[in-house]
Amino acid sequence: EDRLAVKSLWPENEGVASIPYKINDYLVDRKETILAAFKLISDQTCIRFHEYTNEMNYIEFISGTGCASYVGFQGGAQSVYFGRACNVGNLCHELMHALGLHHEHTRPDRDQYVTIQWDNVVPGKENNFKVKKGDTQDLPYDYDSIMHYGTYYFSSNRNPTIHSKKRGVQIGQRNHLSPLDITRLNKLYQ
Repeated sequence: EDRLAVKSLWPENEGVASIPYKINDYLVDRKETILAAFKLISDQTCIRFHEYTNEMNYIEFISGTGCASYVGFQGGAQSVYFGRACNVGNLCHELMHALGLHHEHTRPDRDQYVTIQWDNVVPGKENNFKVKKGDTQDLPYDYDSIMHYGTYYFSSNRNPTIHSKKRGVQIGQRNHLSPLDITRLNKLYQ
C-alpha cells in the first residue's frame, strides 16, 4: 500500500539510523556530489551514512540516465540511480525517497494547497502526482520541501503540471532541506 511516509524504515543500530553505501565504479568521479548530499541530510537530521563494509543491507549508487530511487527500506542492495544531470539537490531528493518519504504534493490533503493539471502531465507519469494514502505526521503542507515537484515537472506541453493555491509561492527547490523536511525525517527515525 502506498504511504506518504512508509513503514519500511532503515533499521537502527544502537538508536542511530546509520546507512551503509556503496558507490558503483562508474561513479567514483562523482563521489564529492554524493558526499555533499549525505552532508546535507546528516548535518540536520538523525540520519548517518557510512561506507559499505559487507553489511547485508545498503544503498548502492548506480549510474543511470536520470535520478531515481525506491521509496523506503527494501532490503539487500538498494539501488539509487544517479545520472550525469543529477546534482546535490536532486540526489538529496532521491535519498529522502530511499529513507521513506514520498513527494509532498502527493499528501492526502494536497488538494487544499495545489491543483494538479492532469491534461499537462506526460502520459505514463501520472503516478508521480497521485495522492498517496497515509500519515502527514501532523505536519503542515510544505511548499518549500525538497520533496515537492516544481510547477512544470513532467509537463507534456510546457504548461504547468502543478498550480499552487497560495500566491507567490515557489515550489520545486532543490537547494536545501526545509525545516519541515528535517522535522519529518527526525520524526520517522527517532
